[in-house]
Amino acid sequence: MNAPQTAALPTQALTRELIARPSVTPQDSGCLELIAARLAPLGFVCERIDGGGVSNLWARRGTQSPLVVFAGHTDVVPTGPLAEWHSDPFVPTERDGFLYGRGAADMKSSLAAFVTAIEAFVATHPDHTGSIALLLTSDEEGDATHGTTLVVETLKARGETLDFCIVGEPTSVDTLGDTIKNGRRGSLSGKLTVKGVQGHIAYPHLAKNPIHLAAPALAELAAVTWDEGNEYFPPTSWQMSNIKAGTGATNVIPGTLEVLFNFRFATVHTADDLKAKVHSILDSHGLDYDLAWTLGGKPFLTPRGSLVTAIADAIRDTVGLDTELSTTGGTSDGRFIADICPQVVEFGPVNATIHKLNECIAVDAIEPLSAIYRRTLENLLTASEPA
Repeated sequence: MNAPQTAALPTQALTRELIARPSVTPQDSGCLELIAARLAPLGFVCERIDGGGVSNLWARRGTQSPLVVFAGHTDVVPTGPLAEWHSDPFVPTERDGFLYGRGAADMKSSLAAFVTAIEAFVATHPDHTGSIALLLTSDEEGDATHGTTLVVETLKARGETLDFCIVGEPTSVDTLGDTIKNGRRGSLSGKLTVKGVQGHIAYPHLAKNPIHLAAPALAELAAVTWDEGNEYFPPTSWQMSNIKAGTGATNVIPGTLEVLFNFRFATVHTADDLKAKVHSILDSHGLDYDLAWTLGGKPFLTPRGSLVTAIADAIRDTVGLDTELSTTGGTSDGRFIADICPQVVEFGPVNATIHKLNECIAVDAIEPLSAIYRRTLENLLTASEPA
């Protein structure tokens, strides 16, 4: 049964409103309009930077630095089989202390917390120093080609820079506040095609088997220690994800071998470094090959400093935890924002149910999430105010 909404709990109420909008990527379903309507009365200039069927919002209050940005996405992944949900994924439903619905954790509770944190902060500090902005998109779970990247390119063309950015990704592991992401590894993929000569398997001297030719090189690549990582990142990883060759017959030597692979790499490397090393190994084995590269995202890192301290202190003051820094996991839109912002971190609710059936968030974590964002604003924008 749905628990009644409580007017005294603004973040819960807004989270429910957002969950109720079926914004399966790249659809926004009016989420940005709802958020902009809450921000405009606070003095935010709300600008839509849409493109390619994707909805994007850039909303800013103030013109001075430092600029603190909250970033996130309104889109959610598809629900999966509706029959396997215990309640309608787009009807926010409270059961046993949890709020269920698609996007509850990833990341409509964060969006709601952004808004209510800003409302509470501005009410208390209407003449705060610096500026506050939101960068929101409906294309994070999808191709991510017309979302945050488009907004970043637009801001870059204007010469606008960001000082601090908090991405509302669900980073907590066991309880709200136990983990923040202060960076992410880069992702570099390759499609390797090794060329041979197809032929009858009984006449190998008349053919060239690309599987046999490539095997030593692939073994060498798999054995390479690319680096030892650093204080923030684990060692770089190279993994093959797919291998394909042959016609399906047992008596035909294939003419080509196709291998898909991926690097997850730390800031100790550039993509060009890794590409050069791979080509060097393949060339040393005398292979005839083609190799197409795709850079999914560059690594980024925000070392301990102003932003990490501000949010860590806010977590400690709100929920009494000493948070851990982490760079694990996949890519996020932080990789794009880092191009125009020197300090980017990700922080949000527990991620145990994201993208799963019956996605949910603990009800008693929703208002504290907003309080953490509000305290972070206070730490960044009111440090010089008189006590």
